[in-house]
Amino acid sequence: MHRPDDAFPAPARPLWQRMLWGTAGVLALAAGIVGIFLPLLPTTPFVLLAAFCFSRGSARLDAWLLAHPRFGPLIADWRSRHAMPLRAKQLAWVMMAVGSAWAAWVLPLRWCWLPALCCLAVGLWMWRLPTSAPRR
Repeated sequence: MHRPDDAFPAPARPLWQRMLWGTAGVLALAAGIVGIFLPLLPTTPFVLLAAFCFSRGSARLDAWLLAHPRFGPLIADWRSRHAMPLRAKQLAWVMMAVGSAWAAWVLPLRWCWLPALCCLAVGLWMWRLPTSAPRR
């Protein structure tokens, strides 16, 4: 896929910066994978953050993530149009609602609203994004 900034490659970053970006990308990807199983942790934003970090820290990890059968199309849609699949949006909304309800049940009264507020902010952000066409 051709990105506009491919014509003018960024100057090589120092090793310490590439390592920092790579580490941040690995941590974001790990959080995204954990988010598959935990309701309050949305997967998609963390995978997109990992792609952002990898694009600055490691061409090899960036290419690996773009070639991934599950995450690659999501990242390509995001980079080309800032779009998310409807299924990813729906799943994120449901999981955040379930997680917020659970948090409201178990957290003390003074903190029980905080997860719902964070999930509401993420949900509204996702709502305004374009929806990508379903894959066949």
